[in-house]
Amino acid sequence: MPSMSSRAGSVVGTVTRGTTNTNRLRRVDRWIAALPELRRTGDPIVVDLGYGASGVTAFELQHRLAKVRPDVEVLGLEIDPGRVRTALAQLEEVRAGSAGFDPQARVGFAVGGFEVPLPGRHAAVIRAFNVLRQYDESEVAPAWERMLGRLQLGGALVEGTCDEIGRVASWVTLDRTGPQTFTVSLRLRGLDAPSVVAERLPKALIHRNIPGEGVHAYLADLDRLWRVHSPLAAYGPKQRWMAVAQGMRDAGWPVVGGRSRWRLGELTVRWEAVAPV
Repeated sequence: MPSMSSRAGSVVGTVTRGTTNTNRLRRVDRWIAALPELRRTGDPIVVDLGYGASGVTAFELQHRLAKVRPDVEVLGLEIDPGRVRTALAQLEEVRAGSAGFDPQARVGFAVGGFEVPLPGRHAAVIRAFNVLRQYDESEVAPAWERMLGRLQLGGALVEGTCDEIGRVASWVTLDRTGPQTFTVSLRLRGLDAPSVVAERLPKALIHRNIPGEGVHAYLADLDRLWRVHSPLAAYGPKQRWMAVAQGMRDAGWPVVGGRSRWRLGELTVRWEAVAPV
């Protein structure tokens, strides 16, 4: 099991598997693009922390965010210097116009971990995906604290997990005071039950999916309502999911956001509803 340690001097963290797939993080990228923290900041620097064996997720993140913040800058951070060298080689290809991304894209790569090295600056948004999954649960809070300390006032940390092809994802969104919301995002077509996300919960919750915990009750209610609204499958999975989301709100879950997010296969609730007991 990885442990929170210091590598390469001041770099904080441990090298993890580094699995990377094109388009894997599209769901969380859509979420970040809609964050008010990104849209209102005067310094739109976004960190892709632990991007893995390829820099593709950083390029994709910049491409998606530039649609709402053309001046966005993305910095990919990895502990492994070899991965940074690989990403810098990819950046050269992008600059040469041979990689399918904007040659002028404001993207960079550097060695770094949870200390988030940004000399003289703080991040508007930090995305840390599929990183803490490989750590011990006891190491989540210290990692969050380190990253939150590197945010701008009003900045956001988005930390979570997804499957290898990005069809099942969940994440926690935090501000400098701590966790604020929990989001589930699912590919609805072919979905058997929303609780498929149990295997892709953030590290802070994945071991809490047991009776008596909020996240267990939450997933159970999602599954129950998915069954209740099965007749709506005739109109498509999106209509079924939107009925589930409204049902969760009606049942008293502190749902954040509305139909525009539900149409994406998302559902977000206030963190206190699922926070570990």
